[in-house]
Amino acid sequence: MAWAAGTRAMSDPFPEAEPEPSPERTAEGLKTLRLMLWLLVALVVGAGAIVMLAPDRTPPAGNGAYPDTIGGPFALTAPDGTRVTDETLKGKPFAIFFGFTRCPDVCPTTLSRMAQWRGQMGADGDKFQIVFVSVDPDTDSPADIGRYVDLFGTPILGLTGTNEEIDAAVRAYRAFYQKVPTAAGDYTIDHTASVYLMDADGRLQGIISYDETNTNALAKLKRLVG
Repeated sequence: MAWAAGTRAMSDPFPEAEPEPSPERTAEGLKTLRLMLWLLVALVVGAGAIVMLAPDRTPPAGNGAYPDTIGGPFALTAPDGTRVTDETLKGKPFAIFFGFTRCPDVCPTTLSRMAQWRGQMGADGDKFQIVFVSVDPDTDSPADIGRYVDLFGTPILGLTGTNEEIDAAVRAYRAFYQKVPTAAGDYTIDHTASVYLMDADGRLQGIISYDETNTNALAKLKRLVG
């Protein structure tokens, strides 16, 4: 019915003329329009302020220098007590991941998948190193990290350090972690769930997200060692 009524209205060659608006109605309409425009400007300015004040945890994109924004100087401790730095890792591509040994799902899932992908790559799987950095020094000692990474059946370099050393490594990779208290009086840790793929010079070559498909992840790892 609405479509039929509209058709009749459009086909009427002499539609009834609309009455001219009064000056009072015109002025009131302009006042309302000006008010709406000022509200729109205020909303745009407010949104811009929120964006400017919000913390930036996303690496910059869209320029050739992007790989240089991830990675940098750090010094951590391996399970055997030796010191490992960003310079130590250079010379061989590596995949680095931040987590903690008490992590209920993300960490064991990610490390298990890394071990699986390495096995599927055959000889190419030996061309890169897997690095796991604990962000829970209050619980994870170097020995704890060593026992944990041994559970995954593939060579994984476990690292930890003091709070200051871990913070420096996290900042270098523009990652994130934060302790979250639990109702039982303990804590868990929110942390970045992505794996950073670094070339032999310590420059970012790609990122494997937590929900990455096996096909995409394998392709990224093959490019890393190719």
